[in-house]
Formats: sequence, C-alpha cells, structure tokens
Amino acid sequence: MKQYLGVDIGGTNVKFGVVDTNGNIIKKKKYPTVSVSEGGDFCAKFSKLLAKRLQKFPDIQSVGIGIPGTISSDGSSTLDLPNVNGLSNKPLVSILKEDFPDLPIVMDNDANAAALGELEFGGEELPDTYIFITLGTGVGGGCVIDGEIFKGGDGNGLEIGHIMSSTGKTIEENIGKAGIIEMAQKYKEEGILSTNLPDEFDAKMVATLAHDGDELALKVFEEMGKSVGELIVSLVRVLDIKTILIGGGVSETFDYLKGNMYSVINEFLPNYYTDKLDIKLATLGNNAGIIGAASLGVSALK
Repeated sequence: MKQYLGVDIGGTNVKFGVVDTNGNIIKKKKYPTVSVSEGGDFCAKFSKLLAKRLQKFPDIQSVGIGIPGTISSDGSSTLDLPNVNGLSNKPLVSILKEDFPDLPIVMDNDANAAALGELEFGGEELPDTYIFITLGTGVGGGCVIDGEIFKGGDGNGLEIGHIMSSTGKTIEENIGKAGIIEMAQKYKEEGILSTNLPDEFDAKMVATLAHDGDELALKVFEEMGKSVGELIVSLVRVLDIKTILIGGGVSETFDYLKGNMYSVINEFLPNYYTDKLDIKLATLGNNAGIIGAASLGVSALK
C-alpha cells in the first residue's frame, strides 16, 4: 500500500505522520517547534528530520507540509508565520527540493490542508465544493471548489479569522481561544451568571464546564454562536457555497453554539441559500493537521 508523509508545523510541535491510502496514520513523530527553531536555521534542521523519516519509510510517495500562516504565490516559500520563530520568509520548499530532488513536496496553509484532507480521507462522502471552518486557538478557513483548494489571487485566500467584525476586532479575536477567555472573564466579573469557573482558567476549562451545564460557560458558547453565524452568512453570500464543515478543537462545543448560529443564519440568508445549506462537523478530529498535510502530497500526484 502506498504511503504519504504529512507534516503539521505548529507553534508548539512539528508533527510528522506516515499516512496510507486509506487515511490511516501508520506512524507519528513530533518534535518541539522551539528545538527545530533553535540556532536560527529552521530549514536545515527540518530537512535533517525529514531525511530521518524518509530513511525509515523509503516507500513514501510524496510530502505535504501544513503551516500556520501565509505562503508565496508559487508555494515555495513561507511569508508571515507569527507563531513559528525562524520560519517566516524562508524558501522552505525550494531548500527541500534541492535536498530531495525526486520527491514531490507541497506546502500550504494548515487550514487549506485540513479542508482538502476531508475530501481525500474524511469519514463521509462530500461534494467536490465546500467551505471549511476551523475553530481552535485561532479561527481559520479553507475552501475546496471542484475538488481543488481555492487559493485566491496570490495564494492566501480564505484567511477568515482576520475578517473584521462590528466589535472593531477580528473574528479570531472575538471567538478564538483568547476571545473565549476574555468573554468568560467579563461574565465572571459581572457576577450575574452561576459558574464553577476558577480564578485562573483557560478555554479548555470553559468547554469542560459547558459540558457540565455551567451557566456562564454555556453563555460564552451561545454568544460565540452569533459570531460563527455572522461569519457563515458572509462566506455564503460571497462564495455561494452551501456545504460547510466545522473542525478544530472548539467544534466539540458545537451543540451549545449552533442554536444562535442558526438564528443569525436564518435571519440574514434567504431561502435560496438556507434550503440547501448543509453545516456539519469535520471528521478527521485531532489528526486533521497530519492527514490534511498528507492530502496535499496526494493531490500533487494526481
């Protein structure tokens, strides 16, 4: 069975995963991002780590790399990666192709990779055209049109987390993990809602308390639902695409936010859109980064 290598570069870890043709991860290995960045030559260290993976798995057909940021229009270089020290504005793919000239290597934004991964390896059949929204530490997005990633004018379209909102902040600032914490802190200080939230907490604690029925935590995700609804209205109006997948860590709280999300959608979208609107959770879960990255390489071989 053919094998593909997916690499998910994140602010905390660089994760390598060998993926088979059915989307199963055969082997995973991760390295702290700070250790790969140490010394200022991320690309050289990354190349050595890649060589180790290829030595252990010589049948790798292609390499896909997902990064948390923007890339050059030709896909050969990184641009702005604020959470990965030492990898902004680096010709990563160009360097790797010099080191591995016979190996197809593809790089893209991690949300784009995750979006494509759902088409290649997802747990259910999808149309060839859909929007993908990831809700996690930040808010990201991708779009697949006729089976291919929509790139935008210069390769970095669908940066939906940076869309401005009526609050004067971006969508990501409103409902990313920092936004969840800020919202919960505000409600806690008001003291109106019943809560078991401790003085020091993170977004994961808010989600856990929501599962336990905590009044304040549920209010946070209900408010978050309004922002997600507004985002979907904007995306559907611009792209006229009616299948939407929602992934990322915060998607586990979808049941708490979907009520307000649909209220906003039904208020601002006419029947032309809502009659066929299909919003559902993505299927790849915590493995979306690796499997999505691997799908980039699979797509390159077609």
